[in-house]
Amino acid sequence: MEPISSLCVYCGSSVGTDPVYRAAAERLGRVMAENRIRLVYGGGRIGLMGILADSVVAAGGSAVGVIPEFLETREVGHQGVDELHIVDSMHSRKNLMFELSDAFAVLPGGFGTLDETFEIITWRQLRLHDKPIVVIDIDGYWRPLLRLVDHVIGRGFARPEYRGLFTVVDDVNDVIAAIRKEPEPSVPDRPSRL
Repeated sequence: MEPISSLCVYCGSSVGTDPVYRAAAERLGRVMAENRIRLVYGGGRIGLMGILADSVVAAGGSAVGVIPEFLETREVGHQGVDELHIVDSMHSRKNLMFELSDAFAVLPGGFGTLDETFEIITWRQLRLHDKPIVVIDIDGYWRPLLRLVDHVIGRGFARPEYRGLFTVVDDVNDVIAAIRKEPEPSVPDRPSRL
């Protein structure tokens, strides 16, 4: 596998109800900066997005935001990142984030995070890309999602090997290792866990 130089992180524009989510975003930012991996993210200055970007920049790393114009006009764009791309739509945002990234990670988030996560997993299922995807299950946040994946497969709407389209880790400290060791999608039966 080629070295990873940029990681797209999907996460919430809110901080959530548990301080563990904020701590995870801060730690992931430091880990990325320490490993010289550029952050690509949704461009916001609020919620976990803002915390993550601030942490990367504070630790001496590089952060690139991609935000649609309608959100930038609401003054939620992060002006303290290295680059802030303002695009015309959510679709353009997702496409540019994809193009700028070597891999993807998912922190806790809401409907937008779910949308981005399922889209990037589906694109991999359809063989539109073969970039690693890591779901970071902070304090069990994504367990209901993983149960839903099992349910969809169990009811015959997806093949069992599609569980291998993404890797699951419990701690941000394991993200980089998971990306670097992820196998080619000959896709194993279940998401691998570190």
